[in-house]
Amino acid sequence: MTALPVATAGALGLGFWRMLGGMSSGGFDPHAVNAPILDRSLPDFTLPGLPGQGDGFDSATLRAQKEPVLLNFFASWCIPCVAEMPALRDIGRKLPIWGIAYKDKPEDAARFTARDGSPFARVAADRSGMAAIDWGVTGVPETFLILPGGRIAWHGTAELTDDTFRHEIQPRLQALR
Repeated sequence: MTALPVATAGALGLGFWRMLGGMSSGGFDPHAVNAPILDRSLPDFTLPGLPGQGDGFDSATLRAQKEPVLLNFFASWCIPCVAEMPALRDIGRKLPIWGIAYKDKPEDAARFTARDGSPFARVAADRSGMAAIDWGVTGVPETFLILPGGRIAWHGTAELTDDTFRHEIQPRLQALR
């Protein structure tokens, strides 16, 4: 019975030691999160909307889109989410962005998106965070490029910028044409 806790502590220690080793050599990228959902169909979910901002949406509605959509997980309490909003508003003029408020009070998320103009064509609330777990979200903001039919073509684990859009997302969109 004492071997399991010792083995678990040893495995965690080894993982932490390898991470520290990668950091000292420059080989550890905290944004290089393995996204097991990439190049797969989006997970099933149904989420309610935010107060005064529609009825929310579900996976079937997202799969039924005829054009690519960016899906952004955000929260009103997230500083990088605040920082990415101007870029999202600009990108939202080029490509529809749907938002999911992650573990946020619906009233706070609604005020956040309405404050300076919402970049989201549709918005939903994931109060429990369970939908985010199914998507493999490790924090906010995170963004996914969803192709028609529901295949996930790109996943970003940091604030979305115009530079990221130009260099990582637009080439994927141009390859579809």
